[in-house]
Amino acid sequence: MGSAASSGQFPRDGRPEVAFLGRSNVGKSSLLNALAGERGLALVSAEPGRTRLVNFFRVAGAAGAAGRFELYLVDLPGYGYAKAARAVREGWEKLVTSYLVGRESLRLCVFLVDARHEPTEGDETLRAFLDHHRTPYVLAATKSDKLGRGERARRERELARGLGRNARSVVAVSAADGTGVEDLWRSIREAALAAPAARS
Repeated sequence: MGSAASSGQFPRDGRPEVAFLGRSNVGKSSLLNALAGERGLALVSAEPGRTRLVNFFRVAGAAGAAGRFELYLVDLPGYGYAKAARAVREGWEKLVTSYLVGRESLRLCVFLVDARHEPTEGDETLRAFLDHHRTPYVLAATKSDKLGRGERARRERELARGLGRNARSVVAVSAADGTGVEDLWRSIREAALAAPAARS
């Protein structure tokens, strides 16, 4: 639908929003494309840290007995890209914070982490931020196709006990083979159709 460089450019039509956030190069764009069934919807770059705006993708779909629904999937700039200039990183953080805090139409965050690696300091900081502001989120462990079935299940359990202990759910996902995509869509639909949760 469009990209925003400041909070004044965010949509004001009140449609539910589901935001995707995580470390740079965690696979946000690839997962967005897998969810939408459109390979080129969100641009996938070989260089991390390329998303510097808040990108809004309007999605329409069937919701069963509740009827048709529309929502925005929101691609937020990633964190942890060391090569970005400090001023640029601070600008990203300010933009992301202005979106996450007090956004009434935000119904759910999809917090992405790499299934193959332990959570980073940035991941822990984001978890504490979301918990502090009582922002509902699902923890999505990306690139799970790189793990065997047993290892993937073990990582899900570890994340559920650790980083994702306050998440609505923890789901292993893969944009490459479709693992977990429908499970994630189920969480997104439920959040989009539900009344907004009270937040601080």
